[in-house]
Amino acid sequence: MHKEIELANNVRVLLHHMPHMESAAVGVWVGIGSRNEDKKLCGISHFLEHMIFKGTPTRSTKRIKEEIEGRGGSLNGFTSEEATCYLAKVSGGDIEIALNVLSDMVLHAEISERELERERSVVMQEIKMYRDLPNHHVHDILSGLMWQDHPLGRPIAGSVESVASITRQDIVNYKRNNYISKNMMLVLCGNLKYEAVMHRIKEIFNIRSNAGPGDLLKFTSEQISPRTRVLYKDTEQSRISMGIHTFGGTHKDRYVLSLLHIILGANMSSRLFENIREKKGLAYEISTEIKRYKDTGGFVVNAGMEHRQIKKTVSLILKELRRIREKPVPIRELKRAKEFFKVQLLLALEDTLDHMLWLGAHAISTGNPPDKDKIVEKIESITTGDLRRVASSIFKSKGLNLAIIGPIKDKLRRGIEKELYL
Repeated sequence: MHKEIELANNVRVLLHHMPHMESAAVGVWVGIGSRNEDKKLCGISHFLEHMIFKGTPTRSTKRIKEEIEGRGGSLNGFTSEEATCYLAKVSGGDIEIALNVLSDMVLHAEISERELERERSVVMQEIKMYRDLPNHHVHDILSGLMWQDHPLGRPIAGSVESVASITRQDIVNYKRNNYISKNMMLVLCGNLKYEAVMHRIKEIFNIRSNAGPGDLLKFTSEQISPRTRVLYKDTEQSRISMGIHTFGGTHKDRYVLSLLHIILGANMSSRLFENIREKKGLAYEISTEIKRYKDTGGFVVNAGMEHRQIKKTVSLILKELRRIREKPVPIRELKRAKEFFKVQLLLALEDTLDHMLWLGAHAISTGNPPDKDKIVEKIESITTGDLRRVASSIFKSKGLNLAIIGPIKDKLRRGIEKELYL
């Protein structure tokens, strides 16, 4: 069981007691991400995340790392479209130390001009590195297609140009306006001593602010026909990422979509893996994923293949999407998908860090912590009719988007585009 507490200043706290665990995980979540950014400040959330690790008035960068890693723990952070998280996994006896270090970083980061310029170069190198990786960069191209002229369509890390233009004052202002009490959540998992932990949290997080981030720019799809974007690049293998618009993360059919994902491409038993890799040998890697945001989402198919096989692979992917839309999924296949979902959920909750990430991601995006038993109950209630109904509602030609990286010339591109129908 977990406890949910809201402090007087609106900081939310989630505590999950795991009495038999030797480790503990602490996460400081901030409800701000790349979709909150103005275009000219694209990448500032991610840049700020880097700067949070660069020292406070009482801790140098080196000391921050040594206080956690010197005790055998791990320290990290990440930025997504809708949240930023700073996390540590430590021995259960060091949970207060992890809390002290993370809170000092988040609340009191110095953001010195010298460190900023040094880290600016690091962030730019990170952006360039990912642009050189087709299996990563193709996702940015797809996002730009699916969420055109919207913050969700921009790279989380920004561009070299946008990061080059961000000033220290921009970052200081952004942090002051967004890293505020009612936009923060703490998640702790492990063998917790509630009273001691809560006493320390109340001491540390006594910040107050009446400000807050502005309203998110909502997304409404106006797409009426398939879209394709090709980045011509002399690679050894072509990479594709095919995306279709879906619904927001709290939609009533979100777990139906999860089962469609499992059946189509979540594992080696999936239809796409079986029919495209195992039977046809067209792709070494093929899988699906779900993008979940507050008001929108996406169902994505990713694959890598020889250049000459790209048209055939795209055709077969779409054939599988049509099949699950038009023909009922066999009961045995649905049962296997449900079992996979339940076991994967239980396995993810065994570890303190994974459990912290699961709790935090759900709570920061939906406003409520997840309830495992209710999720399993909803999964069990899903029918083959539900799968067909949701597949029919999202797998439509007008919502198709295809991003490609490879040495694809116009003739081949036109041939691929002719296959884009559902």
